[in-house]
Amino acid sequence: MSKTITLLGSTGSIGTQSLDVARMHGYTVFGLAAHSRVELLLKQIQEFHPRYVAVVDETACDRLEGELAGMPDAPRLLKGAQGLRTLAAMDGPDVVLNAVVGIAGLPASLAAIESGHDLALANKESLVTGGHLVTDAVRRKGVRLLPVDSEHSAIFQCLQDQHSAKRLTKILLTASGGPFFGMKRDQLAGKKKEDALKHPNWNMGAKITIDSATLMNKGLELIEAVWLFGLPEDKIQIVVQRESIIHSAVQFADNSVIAQMGVPDMRIPIQYALTWPDRLPSPVPELDFAALKSLSFDVADEETFRCLAACKKAIRKGGLAPCAANGANEEAVALFLQDKIGFLDIGRLVEGVVDSEAFGGDYTLQDVYDCDAMARAYVRAHL
Repeated sequence: MSKTITLLGSTGSIGTQSLDVARMHGYTVFGLAAHSRVELLLKQIQEFHPRYVAVVDETACDRLEGELAGMPDAPRLLKGAQGLRTLAAMDGPDVVLNAVVGIAGLPASLAAIESGHDLALANKESLVTGGHLVTDAVRRKGVRLLPVDSEHSAIFQCLQDQHSAKRLTKILLTASGGPFFGMKRDQLAGKKKEDALKHPNWNMGAKITIDSATLMNKGLELIEAVWLFGLPEDKIQIVVQRESIIHSAVQFADNSVIAQMGVPDMRIPIQYALTWPDRLPSPVPELDFAALKSLSFDVADEETFRCLAACKKAIRKGGLAPCAANGANEEAVALFLQDKIGFLDIGRLVEGVVDSEAFGGDYTLQDVYDCDAMARAYVRAHL
């Protein structure tokens, strides 16, 4: 099945795994975008020969420009955040896959949608920070929004029977529990980034791995699920599934539950977003039930992991409250990775900003930027 893709965030964990899928199926890569990892981006350019590349970081952009100067058939270079948005909007691909990390992915998502592109979304912050902007644009332009996160892809796959989907009553959103599952606050007080970066099941980038350790990632995914599937927060149950074999499940009006299972490998949901509604052979090994001796389940501890509680509170408050929670978390995680705050400070700061003011009502893209800046300033002021 021939396909042409633009990949935003090509040098990150999701991006490199997306290129594994593209390589296996011989997809044409129209455009690649990265923040600053020039060496890896150059290797991707040499293999996939995109027509366009975008680099956000100014210094990295200058470096890449020098490298491309002597390259035959070099792609055209688009610079900065505007270059990222320009690439997302360009005619040429069948689908744009947005794997940018953080709120920086929102403008690119909107640019792709407004240009009439189907969007494979791995950037959950697009829906967390600008949920109604994204979903309104999808409805207005009549494009498809295809989830890439493993949990949301699992839910999407379980809802492919459109008759049953009308009787959806509950989402069971699974979580690995991260490296600190079962610990209490006194045990978490001295945890450092080296501890938090040791995820038991998934190989991910630093920011999302810290989010998994705090359960912030699960809170963001809950908010994303509200926007994607139209159920309120109280109809989405977080289930800790330590082996990360069940990627999520849905419950219907008759209390029947359907789950999606597979080895913990992001190339399955990435590929499904690119091949939907078809299924093709993937680069992922099959699930060996003979070796799978047990599956364990538990509940998420919101009293210890306050980021999850803060995200639930944020989506209930509505408006820009989820954006504030995300902005505070991005700032706090950056400080934690620099050893400037403690592990428990992340949850304290995220919860604090959600409680700090009212956030209800509709909003514009500029309001999103202003709220994000306010949340980051809150964190710096409450260290």
